[in-house]
Amino acid sequence: MTYQLPKNAYPASLAELPEGALYMADLGDEDGLFFAGESCPVSGGTPAGPGLYRLPMNHETARRLWELLPWTAPRQVLGEARTIGTGDRLGIATLGHIRAVEPYDAYPVLAQQSMRELTLMGGTYETLLDRVTFQVLQAGYRRGYGADGDHLKTAGEVRMAIQSGVSMITLDCSEHIHCERDSAPLSPELEARYLAGEIRLKGAVLGFTRETLARAQAVYGEAAAFAAEVYRDCVAGHPVDFEVSMDETDAPTTPEEHYFAANELRLAGVDFRTLAPRFCGEFQKGIDYRGDLDQFRREIVVHAAIAEHFGYKLSVHSGSDKFSVFPAIGKATGERFHLKTSGTSWLEALKIAAAGDPALFRRVYEYARTVFEECRKYYHVSAGLSQAPESAALPDARLPELLEEDASRQLLHITYGKIMNRPDLRDGLYRLWRTRREDYAARLEAHIGRHLELTCPHARR
Repeated sequence: MTYQLPKNAYPASLAELPEGALYMADLGDEDGLFFAGESCPVSGGTPAGPGLYRLPMNHETARRLWELLPWTAPRQVLGEARTIGTGDRLGIATLGHIRAVEPYDAYPVLAQQSMRELTLMGGTYETLLDRVTFQVLQAGYRRGYGADGDHLKTAGEVRMAIQSGVSMITLDCSEHIHCERDSAPLSPELEARYLAGEIRLKGAVLGFTRETLARAQAVYGEAAAFAAEVYRDCVAGHPVDFEVSMDETDAPTTPEEHYFAANELRLAGVDFRTLAPRFCGEFQKGIDYRGDLDQFRREIVVHAAIAEHFGYKLSVHSGSDKFSVFPAIGKATGERFHLKTSGTSWLEALKIAAAGDPALFRRVYEYARTVFEECRKYYHVSAGLSQAPESAALPDARLPELLEEDASRQLLHITYGKIMNRPDLRDGLYRLWRTRREDYAARLEAHIGRHLELTCPHARR
């Protein structure tokens, strides 16, 4: 059948079923989900007219949509050549993320949050997945997307995320990486495994000494064993991709240490699709790469060769706005990578506020200044409060400039949880974003699109 949509419906959301049709509609202050037909296949619907039901937008409905319309469900995507984690802290960014990715042969991980982010935003993996599911339906996006339980640190967190329905687990091994640990005597097995001679890879040659091998074992040995244990006990047998995160450390991962960790994981039977080493230089939140670009270009080639040797993709964490290194990442990996962004979409939302409601933005910004020192305990940022100007020094027309300066970007980037837990700020921001949602989607399309254009220019469809 062909269903005639009402004027307030989102045309792309129409999904016809044997029993009738599902669609989403703009109800002014919020969106609604409707089923048109005599026998509603989703429980909890309330009559909204003859043969019309309004459906609750909750986790039960989202799960039912996954059954009725499998393309609305998250799936394993890390096996694809190019993937980008976009995340949607605010629950309103997915439409823009979809538009950014659609021109490329790349797959988004639209639902991506850590336990810290969920806690700060007062959400759960269920609410995260619900919001993304309904926006995927609204956009009619059918190519497939992932959902990442990001930077999980315990077996309990991993089990909970998998039960919620994520399609990807990122295991944060930082608490088991010991950059300060003294080296211990090497076992004969390790010596035989790594000291037999040069290790030749495609485009790179590695060579361990007793000192570098002992260092690799001291720093990463426990982390590899921890990842293997969590994989065996929690992940194996479930339809989820597994990523190993070893980037949350102070010391960069040398190529030999990367090879050691990857090899130990493979020998332990861990099926991981991506691994995130700690690259040289600094991948700070919300700003471009800081470090020696020539060194990064040299080392990323070797890191990429290690990943290719073992059959996984490099994962680049804190990848938001690292425009100066994106071309090197794309070239070294043959445009096969996983790139994680998140906070940059929050900053794009604040640009809407700076331009659209200067008074509200000033309140947000000045509140962020009061909580910055508290928040920076949990993030690696170089900006100090003295470097971020007070908003009173700028006229309204120049407030958006604060979102272009490193210090004020970092100030706003890391204080999002505090800001969004202030009802007097949060409610006003959401009202503004609702009225400017097309502007926000367009900004995300351009901004996230720039990440992809620089990292995989040959993947445009």
